[in-house]
Amino acid sequence: MGLNDLSRSWRSHPVGAPASGMARRRGFWQRVHLDPWLLGMLLVLMVAGLVVMYSASGQRIDTVASQGIRFGVALGVMMIIAQFSPSTLMRWALPAYLLGVVMLVAVELVGDMGMGAQRWLVIPGVIRFQPSELMKLAMPMMVAAFLSRRELPPGLKDIMVCGVIIGVPVVLIAKQPDLGTSLLVSASAVFVVLLAGLSWRVIGLLVVLSASALPLLWMNMHEYQRKRVLTFLDPNSDPLGAGWNIIQSTTAIGSGGVLGKGWLEGTQSQLEFLPERHTDFIVAVLGEEFGLVGMLAFLLLYLLIVCRGLWLAAQAQETFGRLLAGSIILTFFIYVFVNVGMVSGILPVVGVPLPLVSFGGTSSVTLMAGFGILMAIHAHRRLLPR
Repeated sequence: MGLNDLSRSWRSHPVGAPASGMARRRGFWQRVHLDPWLLGMLLVLMVAGLVVMYSASGQRIDTVASQGIRFGVALGVMMIIAQFSPSTLMRWALPAYLLGVVMLVAVELVGDMGMGAQRWLVIPGVIRFQPSELMKLAMPMMVAAFLSRRELPPGLKDIMVCGVIIGVPVVLIAKQPDLGTSLLVSASAVFVVLLAGLSWRVIGLLVVLSASALPLLWMNMHEYQRKRVLTFLDPNSDPLGAGWNIIQSTTAIGSGGVLGKGWLEGTQSQLEFLPERHTDFIVAVLGEEFGLVGMLAFLLLYLLIVCRGLWLAAQAQETFGRLLAGSIILTFFIYVFVNVGMVSGILPVVGVPLPLVSFGGTSSVTLMAGFGILMAIHAHRRLLPR
């Protein structure tokens, strides 16, 4: 055997089993269209969330088991969606958007009431769900599909069409009323428009127009929503009423100190001073029992997920994928920012759950479906022409 034969043999069969094993592992993740780093961080977040949930729910194992089942369903949805190509997702954009709008109209007409709001559709004996959750994905998909067929950056006409696409579902969601979800849905679509390459002059004009619309928004807000804003400005104005939630949450976080009181040892949460402690205000439980160190660990994990998501989005090879993937991960960041901000008192309370930690099924499935779309866009990039 000559030197050339030896060289070809070495290149075809690299020395050492680890390299071969690494190639097999990389090939496995490519075949299933999943990103192992992002999936691993999401699994760590879910497990940590279940640990916090056990304490926040009053040590009810049935609640933790229910949340675990919902996480399992959400993971299954993520894996299924990750198998579809970006072109397929793009074809689904308009049908998904129209279906979402029809269901929102159905909520307005025959929706189920709960906690003073009409947000749910019920299929008797099957499921009770919020159609507004679908719009968190359908909205950015629709706007991304529309803009990907236009010359970028978008002109005034295209921006106005995007405004109509965004405005119809947002108004329907706000009427339920659900201000928090309407803001998240609009943010998911606005991110797509911003990522399409708006100039700073246009962005500044939109900011001015949005600011000028605030008085109109205030006049059309429900009384309890106005009270939330006023309570945010001065929680002690109604300490036993509207200010109770934020006072108790900030007290819980502050009492945790640097290292926390210990798992299951929180007083505000375990003695039930803290309301909604297993849903919107679960961060307060985390801060009280695990302290500043625990909160920073969670925030670091969220930051790593966002950074990995942005990296995957940057690898997309076509406009639709880049716009949609960027919007999904930035909306995830907004989830975290708004929830932590409202519980710690730097933002008004708007009812936004902490991703993959707060109790909830529909929101978990929606979030993981979004990550499935992100992985699908990344996994199929090699199939696209360079």
